[in-house]
Amino acid sequence: MSQTQWREIITPKKKLISLNLREIWNYRDLLFLFVKRDVVTIYKQTILGPLWFLIQPLFTSLIYTIIFNGVAEVKTGEVPPFLFNLSGVILWNYFADCFSQTSDTFKKNEDIFGKVYFPRAVMPLSIVVSNLVKLGIQLLIFLSVFLYYYFSGALNGPSLGVIYMPILIILMGISGLSLGLITSSLTTKYRDLVFLAAFGIQLLMFMSAVMYPIEMVAEKLPVIEPYIKYNPLAVTIDLARQIYFFDGGLDLGVTLLYPLACCLALFLIGLALFNKTEKSFIDTI
Repeated sequence: MSQTQWREIITPKKKLISLNLREIWNYRDLLFLFVKRDVVTIYKQTILGPLWFLIQPLFTSLIYTIIFNGVAEVKTGEVPPFLFNLSGVILWNYFADCFSQTSDTFKKNEDIFGKVYFPRAVMPLSIVVSNLVKLGIQLLIFLSVFLYYYFSGALNGPSLGVIYMPILIILMGISGLSLGLITSSLTTKYRDLVFLAAFGIQLLMFMSAVMYPIEMVAEKLPVIEPYIKYNPLAVTIDLARQIYFFDGGLDLGVTLLYPLACCLALFLIGLALFNKTEKSFIDTI
């Protein structure tokens, strides 16, 4: 009697640090399907639809300008306060969306995970890619506002470091993904982390120099300066502003090494926890 020859045998991952890009590539159609679902359905049956992509950062930046620059008198130098805030809000939103939407990957998808096999990493990766579409739309709005101030003489042009912007965007996306993977893995056992993540993301925003220059902290609150100065998210946002608003005077290649190293370390930790949890989460969730 001949033995049955299986075309493919699915077993738990043996290595914790393994992304298995070949398998993800084989499921690329599913990845794009999830991306399309996220982009199309997020504002389905809403009155303004995709306009929310534009309204949210514009109104948030306006409120920050009124509160922080108007009432609290936070100075942004020669950069118009609204544009300064908009540059930080757009990058931060990308990180925050990637983090919050991947932080409950196992809980939110427990039904589909328990019924059919596909690389589990496809789900959080699809969130990062779909939010990249949203970021692209918001960057067009930022470019429009930037050009308005530029042609009105309120700004100089961006520096040649603009070629580094894709790297900064990738760093923000992977950082959000990594923290989301860590939180998602831990919440399968510790459900309280869901509430802590929602609360923590708000506190982290204030520690990431979204609505103020890093240099201001040294003058106003030197006690907390190290926590902000060495926050890789704050460094990344500050680098983006250096690229947008200042010409030269910064060795971006060297300065990028710190947030790049932090992002890589965070990603490896998140991937290891995600792969470990994937093996048995269905029994504990």
